[in-house]
Amino acid sequence: MTVEKDAVSIAEMSRLVGLSRQRFYQLVGSAFPPPVYDVASRRPFYTRELQEICLDVKRRQCGINGRPVLFHARSNIVTPTRTSRPRTKVSRAKADGNADLVEGLMALGLIDVTPAQAAEAVKVLYPSGLEGVDQGEVLRTVFLHLKAPG
Repeated sequence: MTVEKDAVSIAEMSRLVGLSRQRFYQLVGSAFPPPVYDVASRRPFYTRELQEICLDVKRRQCGINGRPVLFHARSNIVTPTRTSRPRTKVSRAKADGNADLVEGLMALGLIDVTPAQAAEAVKVLYPSGLEGVDQGEVLRTVFLHLKAPG
């Protein structure tokens, strides 16, 4: 794939590499290079050179930090370890307000996590609520909580 634009937004760059915007943000700085910022508008964007680097990272599956990166497809691909239920889980999670959390947990390998399990873990770990807590930190903490033996 060749780069056609001089500059693209973060949302467009995430689409070019086939990731959700949330997952792309999670990988900025480790797998993908950070964007540059327009001095006048303070908006982040990717130059042609940075776009090429991002596309190369996706193609080689090796981040700018030299570590391998495994990408999951955005579409609902059924793998041998999955049942045909992932869409239902995410749909139920949307009703509970935990769609992003459940989707993130599934992307990290907890493919059988239910919205109820995620909601219970959030209640236990964050009894006073998630106000002001970074979503990445919530995902990490809930993942470790659910993976813990016992």
